Amino acid sequence: MTRSDSGKELGQELGTDPGADPDTSPGANPGADPGANPGEGVTLRIAQQPEADELLARSPLAALVGMLLDQQVPMEWAFTGPYTLAGRMGADDLDAAEIAAYDPDAFTALFTAKPALHRYPGSMAQRVQQLCQYLVAEYDGDAGAVWRDAGTGEELLRRLKALPGYGAQKAQIFLALLGKRFGVRPTGWRAAAGPYGEAGSHRSVADITGPESLAEVRAYKQEAKAAAKAAATAAKSAKASKASKSSNTPKE
Repeated sequence: MTRSDSGKELGQELGTDPGADPDTSPGANPGADPGANPGEGVTLRIAQQPEADELLARSPLAALVGMLLDQQVPMEWAFTGPYTLAGRMGADDLDAAEIAAYDPDAFTALFTAKPALHRYPGSMAQRVQQLCQYLVAEYDGDAGAVWRDAGTGEELLRRLKALPGYGAQKAQIFLALLGKRFGVRPTGWRAAAGPYGEAGSHRSVADITGPESLAEVRAYKQEAKAAAKAAATAAKSAKASKASKSSNTPKE
């Protein structure tokens, strides 16, 4: 498989105008000009770096890898990763078959070279390679095939959750990203994406359209993290209090 096969532009998978945000789409836009540039109209500002965002907009694999890297590091760092990785591999896009067959130690070296592609470059290199190996085995290396013919949001969610490194939350966020930014909107996509599919929300990378929305999403994440930490502390205190009362209760 050639690099152009696995790096088909995300615009080719669009179901409608990426600037709109309807609930559903009938599939490929029947009115699209087959000779037009498939990447036209898709503009991302996730990585906050033009070249990196351009790659994310046209490459299904780059988008999947960026989402995979989006954990325990700033979003911009994660989504710049595919562009940096492609450059280190001497290419302008990522190729699933090439990555899948790459020597593991040499591939890890691409991640650990300064500046590192992630806070945990070794483990993330392994996960990216596992993702690409899965795509080769299940989709002939064509990342866009993961969503191209998905008939419903639930079906697409199942496919995303089956990807190595994609848990339920990550799968829902990427589903929302496809729907909100790329126009991939099978029936029921909002419901399948859960809260991340809500219109007007600022919960995840799917809601980033520029620096201001990036700041809003970051603030939401920080608030959610603080709330979770407070809840965990409260639960721990309640458990300790209950245990203390139990130990102080006289035995008959």
